[in-house]
Amino acid sequence: MASTTPQDTSVNSQNSRWPIGLLAIGILLGIGFRFFELDRKLYWHDEVYTSIRAAGFTRQEIDDELFQNRIIPAPELQKYQRIKPGSTAADTIHSLALEDPQHPPLYFLMARWWMQQFGSSLAASRSLPAILSLLSLPLMYALAQELFASKNVPLVATALLALSPFDILFAQTARQYSLLTAVVIGSSWLLLRAVRLRGWENWAYYSLAIAIGFYTHPFFSLTLIGHGVFIISCWLFVKKKKLRSHLTNSQFFLAVTAALILYIPWIYVLATNLQRASATTDWTRVSPGWLYLLKLWTLSFTALFFDFDFGFDNIWTYLLRLPFLLLIAAAIYKICRQTSNSTKLFILTSIFVPFLILALPDLILGGKRSAVSRYLISCFPGVQLAVAYLLASHLKTQQRFWQVVLAGIFTASIASCTLSAVSDTSWSKDLSYFNAEVAKNINKEAIANRSIKDTIVISDRGNDFTNMGDLLSLSYLLDKDVRLMLLSQSPDMEMLKKYSAPLVFRPSEKLISALKQNQRRLEPILEYARLFRVRRAS
Repeated sequence: MASTTPQDTSVNSQNSRWPIGLLAIGILLGIGFRFFELDRKLYWHDEVYTSIRAAGFTRQEIDDELFQNRIIPAPELQKYQRIKPGSTAADTIHSLALEDPQHPPLYFLMARWWMQQFGSSLAASRSLPAILSLLSLPLMYALAQELFASKNVPLVATALLALSPFDILFAQTARQYSLLTAVVIGSSWLLLRAVRLRGWENWAYYSLAIAIGFYTHPFFSLTLIGHGVFIISCWLFVKKKKLRSHLTNSQFFLAVTAALILYIPWIYVLATNLQRASATTDWTRVSPGWLYLLKLWTLSFTALFFDFDFGFDNIWTYLLRLPFLLLIAAAIYKICRQTSNSTKLFILTSIFVPFLILALPDLILGGKRSAVSRYLISCFPGVQLAVAYLLASHLKTQQRFWQVVLAGIFTASIASCTLSAVSDTSWSKDLSYFNAEVAKNINKEAIANRSIKDTIVISDRGNDFTNMGDLLSLSYLLDKDVRLMLLSQSPDMEMLKKYSAPLVFRPSEKLISALKQNQRRLEPILEYARLFRVRRAS
């Protein structure tokens, strides 16, 4: 037998310590990234609506007040981002129920309370989701420990979540997605704990988590369906303790029933406003084609580890993500080969059940629900757990290759987060993606005019009535003296005669037609962002 010298022991100890140190550094960096320059990125359309709802306004009342053939300074729009005078939490609930019933009120009520305590600045609004995102870290550790009964897997899983470019991006977004992530992970941990311990109090905690999930986002239902498939699969395929499985099934469905009873008030709101909820989500029914879906699925799942964006149609955007797709595939394969049936079933159902519920209708009936990255949040913890298991099982054997892989993943994540931290926009800003560039061009125009009061930006409600959200988004970036000419559905063309070459942002077809009838033409400034200059027709 070979002997081990003290020097060998020291080297082995150092080799085992450095991955643990790397994981700890990764977790701390991930926490830091969540709070770094919270107000840098533009406050986009959906975040604006978070503040509108939390403040107690409705979109209709703001539209009716703004678009009245009037000229106002851009900063005046931000009064709709502060608590509406005389309003209460009931106004927040009423705003959602009336105009946005597919969004339950929990996060918006939390945002209202936060606004009352800390104000409505960008940093204040985004600090709430950043803090909520921290809840997911200890919950991920607990979930991994429940699944794998290991010291290394929970640490790796927590570090992967902490440094995830996707999770950091949405931790800095004033929406309910960081809370949804925490509830998805927390409810999964409580489910496994309740199955193991069997006590009714544990099922009560799980039921409460379900209710919180329902009141956070409707797509929490994807996680719950995954849980249901997991429970049924265990009953069918896990042979141990079969008698206990019957009791577990009953306890699970009783817990779900209790949560649904707690959710009845908002079920009533949805039922009575179903047409409105359907109309608000019409955009997800557009069929972009299978290649578009495949690209977005690739971008969404790899953004958990790497998020360099060279353009949607640039081949390098996808080639650089190929190693991370292979990593995910290898992790799922290892889970299937080396873990217990119950662990395997939990990981597979948590990833594939939510994904297939969204993807199959898109492929069969048409639509792009599965192409929206934030809608896939229910799938992502399972992916991170699988990758954590793959990495931790090899790190335990001191394999140099896998230590390099772990360091490479962390390097890719840190580089992605650093690039995101110094950018003023991101792919997650959706239809507001170019607003920062629009604002720079408008401000540059104001400087060129020498007198900023000569700079006027024309807009109306837009073809789909979404302009108000993006005008409020722009108001955070425009010079305080830039003025907006906000036209009604019957625009007053006489107002334009005072200005030789005003700018126009996202004009509706009706406004474009009115300009043409008044011998005006649109000269593109940023055509892809729909920013134009109005010229007299020659």
